[in-house]
Amino acid sequence: MLIRSTWKLATNEVAVIPRSYCLELVKQLHQQMGLEIGTEKIPTTTFSGLVGYYTSSQDFYNFLPDEVYQLSLSGLTETSSKAIADLDLSNSLEFLGAKFNVINREDCITSYEKLYTELVAEEPETIRQFSLNFATPTSFSSQGSHLPLPIPSLMFHSWLKKWNHFASIYLGGDELVNYLSQAVKFKRHRLQTRNFQVHRGYVTGFTGNVVLQLPFRVEPLLANVTDLLVNYAEFSGTGMKTRLGMGQTLVHKDS
Repeated sequence: MLIRSTWKLATNEVAVIPRSYCLELVKQLHQQMGLEIGTEKIPTTTFSGLVGYYTSSQDFYNFLPDEVYQLSLSGLTETSSKAIADLDLSNSLEFLGAKFNVINREDCITSYEKLYTELVAEEPETIRQFSLNFATPTSFSSQGSHLPLPIPSLMFHSWLKKWNHFASIYLGGDELVNYLSQAVKFKRHRLQTRNFQVHRGYVTGFTGNVVLQLPFRVEPLLANVTDLLVNYAEFSGTGMKTRLGMGQTLVHKDS
């Protein structure tokens, strides 16, 4: 089972929250779900934080009335997915002295087997162009530092590592990443950098849109595997610290 649950939230008054709120909020949500946090080598959940328009002042974010915010949680295992499916925020979400009203909730539920069957095994029409929106700061751990760039090899490695760890269907290893990183081309992008606070430090990440293109020389099977990994990114997130609010990835196909 795979789930991505998204809540739309709003506040009746300006909510002033520390920049480091994501850690406290994700701890609170995991406690409500009965899930441990920080004990897994590869996280079984991803978390978006509050996505939407806000202002900032010194060490705080100001979330505004009349704005709509989104909060997403994804489960990458049966246990975490069921815990998210059962999570009841009732009519409001309260943390760090702020209160957000729950407008609605949307659930996208699938499974590893279903994704593989629909996107690869049934040999669907080949998709060769993908548009990705990185909604929260995204970065990669590379050679002891943080790399805030959408390098294809790092993106595919991030998605494939989680897929192979959690799914019963093995897709391939470094040879697949190497092939796709050479085959995939950037068609266009619009990116900016943003700092993401973790504890008392910051990680620089990128946000924005990237369009990837596969040339026609890439055989349909590998193109479909690419499509599968790109779609999986909506559940797995991209890069580092996806459990804490980084790397939230949204996908749609370009014509």
